[in-house]
Order: sequence, then C-alpha cells, then structure tokens
Amino acid sequence: MSDKRFSYSDSHLRDLAAQVLELAGRSGASAAEVEVSEGFGQSVNVRKGEVETIEFNKDKGIGVTVYLGQRRGHASTSDFGADALGRTVEKALAIARYTAEDDCAGLADADLLAKDIPDLDLHYPWDITVEGATDLARECEAAALAVDPRINNSEGAGVSVQESQFVYANSLGFMGGYPTSRHSVSCAVIAEDEQGGMQRDYWYSTARAAADLDPVEAVGRRAGERTVRRLNGRKLATRQCPVLFEAPVATGLVASFVSAVSGGHLYRKSSFLLDSLGKQVFPAFFQLQERPFVAKGLASSPFDSEGVATRDRDVVRDGIVEGYFLSSYSARKLGMKSTGNAGGNHNLIVPSTGESFADLLGKMGSGLLVTELLGHGLNMVTGDYSRGVAGFWVEDGQIAYPVEEITVAGNLKDMFMAIQAIGTDVEVRGSRQVGSILIERMTVAGN
Repeated sequence: MSDKRFSYSDSHLRDLAAQVLELAGRSGASAAEVEVSEGFGQSVNVRKGEVETIEFNKDKGIGVTVYLGQRRGHASTSDFGADALGRTVEKALAIARYTAEDDCAGLADADLLAKDIPDLDLHYPWDITVEGATDLARECEAAALAVDPRINNSEGAGVSVQESQFVYANSLGFMGGYPTSRHSVSCAVIAEDEQGGMQRDYWYSTARAAADLDPVEAVGRRAGERTVRRLNGRKLATRQCPVLFEAPVATGLVASFVSAVSGGHLYRKSSFLLDSLGKQVFPAFFQLQERPFVAKGLASSPFDSEGVATRDRDVVRDGIVEGYFLSSYSARKLGMKSTGNAGGNHNLIVPSTGESFADLLGKMGSGLLVTELLGHGLNMVTGDYSRGVAGFWVEDGQIAYPVEEITVAGNLKDMFMAIQAIGTDVEVRGSRQVGSILIERMTVAGN
C-alpha cells in the first residue's frame, strides 16, 4: 500500500540507507546510522464559512550520523542523488573530526536492537479531496456556531491529513521502517457575554484512521459548548482547596513526571526526582504503564529512533518508580541500559481508579476544576509548580460558575503523593492517556 501512496517505495528507501552506510564505511567511519524519510499531507482551514488556508506539504530527507571512534558528526540532505549522499557523508565526517571525544557516544548496544518488527497497523490513507475537507471543516464550524447565539466569532475549523514513511539503519546490521498516518479535525470559536467579556475555547480529534475520528459535528458542538460555559468568569480569593485537573490538561502532569525521570534531566542532575528508582512517588493505587504495541496507537512503535526494541513495561507500579526513560547515550551516562525511549515515550497509560467525571466532582465536593493551563511555571530542579489556569468553581459536587485570572501552585512531589483519584474520562489524543486527576489540596491564588 505504501509503495502506491508515496513517491518512493520502501525498498528504494532501504537501498538509499544501505548506500549511505556503505559510503560512510568506505570513507573511514568506524560506525554509522541513517534515517531516510518522506511525508506528505494537506490541511484545510475555514473561518466563518469561508476557506482561509489550503496547505499542501511534501518533504523528504536523509540524516546520517557517523562515528570516528567516539567522535560524532551529523549531517542531512533533502537530495537523494548519489553525489548529494556522498557530500552529506563527507560533511558528517568533517564534523566528527573536529568534535571532542565522548566516551558515551556510539550506536545502540547490538543486543538491544529489535529482531522481530511486528506490523502495528499504523498507516491509514485518507483520500479526501480539498473540497471534501472544506465541507467537513464547514460542518464542524457550523455545529459550533449553532450551539448558542452568544458565539459570534470564530478562529476557524480545520481538517488535516498527514502520511509519512521512514527507514532507519545502522552499521550493526539493523534496518527497519514503516509507514504511518495521522489525521485530525479541530475547531475554535469565540463567545461574548452581556457585559462585552469574551471567551474562546476549542476541541479537536486526532487518530491514525479517519474512521476513528470523532464526527465533525461532535467536535464543533464540543468546541461551542466549552466556549459558552466560560462566559461571565469570576475571580477567586486566594485559598487552599482540592483541585481537579480535567483529562486533557491532566496529561501535562504525566508529562512532567516523564521529563523528571528522563535521561537528560537525570544525568545532568537537573531533576527533582533524582535517584527515584525503587522509591514511592505516587499513592499505592497509582500505576503508569508503557504499551508500545497498541494497534493504531498514536505513539506505538516496535523500536525507538536508535533501533532499540521497545517493550511493554510498568514504569510506575503501586506508586513506586520502576523505570526511567533512557536513550543509549543517557543510559551510558547513568551506567544503565537503554529503555528503548530514544525519541520519546510510547503510549503511556494511567489506569483509572474507577470514578466517572461526575464522580470526581462529587468526591471533590468544593474546589477548583482546571480546564486550561496558561504559561509555563515548572522548576524541574525543585519540582515547584505554578501555572495560570482557567476553569470552574465547584460547590457540593456541581459546577457552580467559571473562574479566570487565577494561579494554582504547589510542588510536584507533594502533588503526586496527594493524588486522590483518576477518572475514566480518557481522551486518546497523544502519547499519554489518563483521565481527570483529583489532587487533595493546592494553593489557588486569586484576589
């Protein structure tokens, strides 16, 4: 299928990778790795029913990394011609000759490279025309605008189609690659209240296969409903109270943990979770699982960007950290082995404690529901956390009114241990899957 979709066949990409490795070896490299890729797509955006932008993208590239002992050089090109490949290899070698030796540099350990590469069902072409995408975007925006007459403006709705394929190979004999797709529908609108106060919100859906996207009317309606409910926002007096992070923003808490236990922060000693392996960081009910082999998964992969085999594992079990996120380089820096996370994590799943979103509101009683995070306020060294937020004040387990211009603050170590429950309301839109997270107490700064 991929051979018919792309400008180059999979076998041609593999031939190019082999050529680059052969050139590097003949030119004196002691080791080399290469990635050959191409991709294409189209994006259509409409605003107030009119087409605003139509974008097409089509790109290709080869990136080669060479080693002279433990000196490393990298160069890339978008030209697949034989002369260009030769020049690119020479540039990478020239860089390596003037680079200081690094005793942790080098290819991944041969025994960790993927041997069996399963098909994870990651490529779903979407043969939609510009006209078809425009119609869907208009339907999406119209559904949002129809929610409430106070929605009087739009930032637009869009439909995006993206497909790509790649091959990674190295001089240890590894070669592997596959095609992928990622499609999306999105919408953002603006509403105005009686006093002239304006609010915006959005919603989107993304999936490997177009058939798995939420219906465009549902995406638009959700965007409209989320916008209207934010009208007539109030400020809060400073207080301490329970805080419920809605599922789309709760993924950010998981991302902060991942960063804190990732190789770069660990070997640079710039993490508040140094030496956390084997230690209790979350409540005993908290689990964090990495599942790279989920069919159609948005972060599924049989191997990482160095060819290291991925594997199912429990990163956190019963609240205890059981694994880090390491590439070959960061693993060597720490005296450990790669975890197959060069290039990122793979389908991180936090199981729910069983409560629905309504259950979580009831469990919280009175407190703050956070639906949007603003700005950046995380100190990775200390774990201090302070973010501007928007959301809703909750009374007696019911949403009472919208709130704005407030800040939530705490320390992530305390916040992680203060997690009380995790909802069933998971939105699968990226590499981290978690429902809404209820934290027992945080400082809310307002008036």
